Amino acid sequence: MTARVGLVLVSHSASLAAGVAELAGQMAPDVPLHPAGGLPDATLGTDFDAVSAALAAADTGAGVVLLYDLGSARMVADLAVEALAEPDRALVVDAPLVEGAVAAAVAAQGGADLAGVAAAAVRGPATDAAADPADAVEIPLTNEIGLHARPAALLARAVAELDAAVTVAFGDKQADARSVLALMALGARGGDVVRVSATGPQADQAVRAVRELAERGFEG
Repeated sequence: MTARVGLVLVSHSASLAAGVAELAGQMAPDVPLHPAGGLPDATLGTDFDAVSAALAAADTGAGVVLLYDLGSARMVADLAVEALAEPDRALVVDAPLVEGAVAAAVAAQGGADLAGVAAAAVRGPATDAAADPADAVEIPLTNEIGLHARPAALLARAVAELDAAVTVAFGDKQADARSVLALMALGARGGDVVRVSATGPQADQAVRAVRELAERGFEG
């Protein structure tokens, strides 16, 4: 199996870290996800040894992205990375813990490298749409919940490894199709019609992948 970038979720709360790992894991079953939350006595805080152990477990050969909840958790994460024999194998990312973890996990599942996974964690939400390109394809969302968390993750995964820049537009907003957060921010629900456009060597394949995914109701 190809090594994927791992994730470490550093939180003051063991329950929070474990819950985020569980949520992200539903969308990225092959990604090493390791929570590192709380102190050894089960109180709130962050523990250097726990973060270091999670960091070692998460690195299966492609590096590790670390996300955190509060400032002191960032400090512990930074120290754990600095203590590595090869500190450049891990990146501490300043991004929302829950949303960033989901986006990063989907990118890692799709085979993104360390920089790509880090970028996915911080990629912004949907932006105002520019004028529709002439070759935009209208695709109806046949599933009940539209571009909610899991369908957005499946769409992002479907285009992640293709050599194409894919944009999904709905109403007056547009989103990079590789960004779960941006896709969810479109607010497109079941029965809505989104406009999909793509450029690059595999543009046609990307649009076809999105269409086929929508036609089967976003069943993976």
